[in-house]
Amino acid sequence: MRLLKPKPDNRYKGNLFVAVSLNYVSLIRRYWPMLGFGLITVFWGNFGQSFFISWFGAAIQRELNLTATTYGLTYSAATVISGLSIMILGGLIDKIKIQHFVLLSSTGLFLAALFMSQVQSVSMLLLAFFMLRFFGQGLLPHTSGTAMSKYFSSNRGKALSISSNGVPLGEALLPAIAVALIAAIGWQHTWLVVAITVPLLFLPMALWLLKISGPAEAEQTTYSHTAAGQADGSRRTLLTDRRFWCALPLVLMPPFSVTGIFIHQGFILEQKHWSSTLFALTFTVYGVIHWCASFVTGPLIDRYSATRLFSFLGVPFAIGLILTGSLNHVYMAFVMMIMMGLGMSMMGSVVGSMWAEVYGTANLGSIRSLITSLIILSTSASPILLGFLIDHGMTANQLLTALGTYALISTILSLFSYHRRIAIPRR
Repeated sequence: MRLLKPKPDNRYKGNLFVAVSLNYVSLIRRYWPMLGFGLITVFWGNFGQSFFISWFGAAIQRELNLTATTYGLTYSAATVISGLSIMILGGLIDKIKIQHFVLLSSTGLFLAALFMSQVQSVSMLLLAFFMLRFFGQGLLPHTSGTAMSKYFSSNRGKALSISSNGVPLGEALLPAIAVALIAAIGWQHTWLVVAITVPLLFLPMALWLLKISGPAEAEQTTYSHTAAGQADGSRRTLLTDRRFWCALPLVLMPPFSVTGIFIHQGFILEQKHWSSTLFALTFTVYGVIHWCASFVTGPLIDRYSATRLFSFLGVPFAIGLILTGSLNHVYMAFVMMIMMGLGMSMMGSVVGSMWAEVYGTANLGSIRSLITSLIILSTSASPILLGFLIDHGMTANQLLTALGTYALISTILSLFSYHRRIAIPRR
């Protein structure tokens, strides 16, 4: 299939919104199959995300007669094991065809949902949670991010921005569908429906889109944001690079902070005297900001490089959390969520692009799987650590200020990591 090549259009340089829109339109016209693959792969990975699984929690606890503690420990254990497994197996994407890796990941998600529909004990629940978290939350987004980063070069930022929107799309659509299905056919049959969608919808679409996606963008470009004068880096290169250890605290900060705040939102609301209705409204604002800002982040990455933008990732978190920890007015709930939405909009595309810019793409799957594992482990530790601090007398304001200080320190530390745009000619 021959894909359309857009003509450059300089008529709207003065209008940022129109210029950004035209950039995305031309990119989609030219590379819609690969962009579509990235988007639907992230979307189907939502079946392993906490926001989707959480809608089944009450029904599962009633069915299996589980306490909240037992249920929570089972879920946390499955998440930790999943994170460690991704570190070990995620690098396979560098060694086998992307089609084969998609087949592996989707088969795993199909079996996970099928197994979830048959859960009858805690041990079965642990295995089902592990499979959902490993194949859904872990491998499918990992597959999308790695494939997009390898396929795109000069438009990598915009491409990752588009594919990452599979998450907010899932957040908008899937909870309502889950609630309706649970009410109509029960929670176990709902998981059976989820399982059926994988071989009937996702896998045929994914393989077809990959088949017609055409040559990689790098084959048609002169320059790419890659490590100057060095070969593609391996996981060992990453771990022995001082710059990585300066960057890591900031890489882990957004998911650590957001997970901890969302999990312990009841404690924060009580101490700040905010209503749950109000906070629910701030979630909508958070989602809109996250979604809209991600479309601006992509073009900025492609123009200035992810390494130059990386340190800005922590600025909204530092400002929003420190201010919210200092003031109790109700509008600070919106300030905090807006700032976190801005920060999270940069997380996927900036961090995802940065590894390819610095270490190349030959071992990108291995590197990304390590980062994904560390992020999952940090989100597992966040509720426990913050819960410990709360139990030992830390107030909500102190907690938010501490997280804001973490964002500030990690931002300063990141200035000593990757900060220059690097470009080398492609042969």
